[in-house]
Amino acid sequence: MPAKLHVFETARDLGEQLAGEILAAIAAKGDALFLLGCPAGRSLRSTYEAFARLAAEQKADLSRLVIVMMDDYVTRDAAGRFAFLSATDPTTCLHFAEYELRQPINSGLAEAFHLRAENIWFPDPLDPAAFDTRLRQAGGIDLFLLASGASDGHVAFNPLGSPRDSISRVIRLADATRQDNVVTDPAFGSASQVPEYGVSVGIATIADLSRAAVLVLIGDDKQTAVRRIMAADAYDPNWPSTVIWDCAGPRVYADRPAAGAGA
Repeated sequence: MPAKLHVFETARDLGEQLAGEILAAIAAKGDALFLLGCPAGRSLRSTYEAFARLAAEQKADLSRLVIVMMDDYVTRDAAGRFAFLSATDPTTCLHFAEYELRQPINSGLAEAFHLRAENIWFPDPLDPAAFDTRLRQAGGIDLFLLASGASDGHVAFNPLGSPRDSISRVIRLADATRQDNVVTDPAFGSASQVPEYGVSVGIATIADLSRAAVLVLIGDDKQTAVRRIMAADAYDPNWPSTVIWDCAGPRVYADRPAAGAGA
């Protein structure tokens, strides 16, 4: 595989390295806002856990950190209007952002250094395109953390065939995406219980509004994703997570099970 694939023995090793890099980048930005694009789910879990621990050890000031969430499920009413699910629903990214990101990160920090609730940003399902405008006006995303669907390469909720110029929008979730999300969150029980719609950043949102990006692949079920991504050299709509190669400063990090024995 190309040298641009960074392989770590374990997910924990990967998380430690990436979390340290993120904290160093935040510190280097000084008093300016630092926008960090974040997926929910399992791929970045070891990174988020290491980030919370290292932030506490370093007494990091995260009051200027902005977490840019990629997507979340939405419901559709009889009039066709979309809205978030309840933030108390543990399957939502709203819940993930609060209970697996903000609260664990803040638990080891002085209050003045806390990640602020208003600095968790989501696209608005009633006006998703405004999210791209907001990100652009904020100077773009300093670092976008990405993950890939195991069976179809979806990134955020962008399915196969997503146009390169797509921006934040409401998407009808592909069947493969809904099935992958049962693996990510077994609380769903089956793909039929995964919501049909989600609001999501687009391919152009990721590629054109980020200054650097890291795609993280964890577990042996991501071996196909590793092969497809590393065989590409630019965005391929047949495997949307190849958007990494259209990003500035792209890196691909995988643990040994995802990379496979030959890596």
